[in-house]
Amino acid sequence: MFFQNQKDDNALLNKIYKKGIVSRYLQFIFGVLLVALAFNIFILPNDIVCGVSGLGVIFYRTLGIDPALVILIGSIILLILSFALLGVEKTKNSIIGSLLYPVFVKLTQSFIQFIDLGTTETIVTILFGGVIFGLGLGLIFKAGFTTGGTDILNQILSKYFKISIGNSMFFTDGLIIFISLFIFGWQKFIYSVIFIYIISVITDKVILGISNSKTFYIITEHEKSVKNFIINHLSHGVTVLEGRGGYTGNSQKVIMCIIPTKEYFLAKEGIREIDPNAFFLVTDTYEVFGGE
Repeated sequence: MFFQNQKDDNALLNKIYKKGIVSRYLQFIFGVLLVALAFNIFILPNDIVCGVSGLGVIFYRTLGIDPALVILIGSIILLILSFALLGVEKTKNSIIGSLLYPVFVKLTQSFIQFIDLGTTETIVTILFGGVIFGLGLGLIFKAGFTTGGTDILNQILSKYFKISIGNSMFFTDGLIIFISLFIFGWQKFIYSVIFIYIISVITDKVILGISNSKTFYIITEHEKSVKNFIINHLSHGVTVLEGRGGYTGNSQKVIMCIIPTKEYFLAKEGIREIDPNAFFLVTDTYEVFGGE
């Protein structure tokens, strides 16, 4: 089934976004709460800079402006740009997060007085804060929302300058962190880089989950033996795909199978024993639907 016009595409998107709407909103709100708590407990006290939240930290330390206000103003400006440059459809799922996040930052500011980290090493608080922040972001993204901010700017740069989202993130977040270097020094700069890395890892884990399986794509001259090994000894099904060499143009079979991670070593070494010259590609598999 395919969709022939924009109207059909929009109908599909509306249908998707209506699924489990109550649970998704609850997950989204909890995620925003975690991100706001992480900001006030871990980011602001340690002068960690990332995204629009980082601008809140910079303006608070240099001019004494309430970080929640800075985040709100920055988010509104980016929302306006998003409406003008990306359109309504691309913007509407960023509206709630863009406005709710600074509100939660303001509401959770008083939590700092109840949480005393004492003499805890800074690097430990950075790591723990990154986990909490990443967990919150992961819940937000998994629910189909965003907190706006530099996410909007990244989409704008990607669309109009024809660069990937990853490169856009490198430019926007990198620029903000680079500015912090001249304000907070090298140590806080390094902490910010570590913090962003932890966020990215945890966010991916929340969205995708932990890989419990591996997918093997195998090209071998001993197709029958490899299939028998996987089916009879590992007790897993296989699918044989039709392939063609890009350079030679010759037809060849590609064996695809999904193996539990705990059996990865056995599968890999078994294939190599059967055919030392076999070519195979292994990727993480996060979800498997259908089949037996």
